[in-house]
Amino acid sequence: MSFCFNFDLPALTTNPDGDDGYKVQKEKIETAAKSTEDDIKPAVPLKEAKEHLPLSDPQFILRDAVTESVTIGTLPPLHFLNETVFEKTASEREDDERILSRTAEQKSDLISGVYEGGLKVWECTYDLLELIEKDGETFGGKAVLDLGCGAGLLGILALQRGARQVHFQDYNSTVIEQLTVPNVIINCQEENEVDSDDDKDGRGKGKMKEEDGCKKEGKDKEDEKYGNPPPKKKATDLSQQPLLAKCRFFSGDWCTFLALVEQENPQPKYDLIFTSETIYNTAYYPSLHKTLHKLLAPDGLVYVATKSHYFGVGGGLHLFETFVEQRGIFSLDHLWDGEEGLQRHVVVLRFIKQRALK
Repeated sequence: MSFCFNFDLPALTTNPDGDDGYKVQKEKIETAAKSTEDDIKPAVPLKEAKEHLPLSDPQFILRDAVTESVTIGTLPPLHFLNETVFEKTASEREDDERILSRTAEQKSDLISGVYEGGLKVWECTYDLLELIEKDGETFGGKAVLDLGCGAGLLGILALQRGARQVHFQDYNSTVIEQLTVPNVIINCQEENEVDSDDDKDGRGKGKMKEEDGCKKEGKDKEDEKYGNPPPKKKATDLSQQPLLAKCRFFSGDWCTFLALVEQENPQPKYDLIFTSETIYNTAYYPSLHKTLHKLLAPDGLVYVATKSHYFGVGGGLHLFETFVEQRGIFSLDHLWDGEEGLQRHVVVLRFIKQRALK
């Protein structure tokens, strides 16, 4: 099954100010940014947020699960359900939202307000993982939110490297139930197996090969090349997974997600918020910004991985920077800027101190 990449088309100039469409978008952003957060109205009908509990018995969802793995530098391997196999078995999966069938029918990676792209691991996620590896972040004792998590790789890494708690949020409940939760369980299981192997013979297992700065398990790729499926993961006993107790899972739009967690006492505050490829639609900026504002700890950091521009949807880093600047809540600094092809970036947001102290 092939999918079209709706908003990732070649070549955009680094300075799009001469484009009339861009100027119109920028004016809309500036107007929206001047409104107060209490005035925010949802861009699409609300998708009520809810919390998802991991299955007490994951035997069905993980039975014969086919995975692939990626390792970046010195980071531990990250395992996730194979995208191709996932697509081919879509009809066998529970999907009350019907996003699996609708994306297949429309051959689309994005249906705004219906499906927000969470079934695909987007390129910028790997950019952020590489930056984390370079900076040597360990996450020890920190509360982490993977916002717009999709496959959940960023949150899973934080979990593996000592985070105190990791919360995962995605727009679609099907993504959380059929992809994020299984991926977390698979990695918890793998972590235990690696620890057991290390205890026995003093080393980890798995032959790796490097591709473009990432290492992927060579046998998986060779098997796929010659028509053999990647290895299957056995289901696991959740009672034996202490890392899973640190996780919570949520679906719904950002407005209702924020309202849901704000009801808790104490309200969660996150030391780190990761969000990758979530600023593609300018209509979502007000609710995203409010969520970041309300949930980030005073000294916390928000890491945003993104493209310069998303064709067909209209958002991108330039417009998001304008919005953030107009709001005056966060400072925004570039951590990494890619120069090849459709430009990609990783930026960090932190509170402007005088605002944080009020």
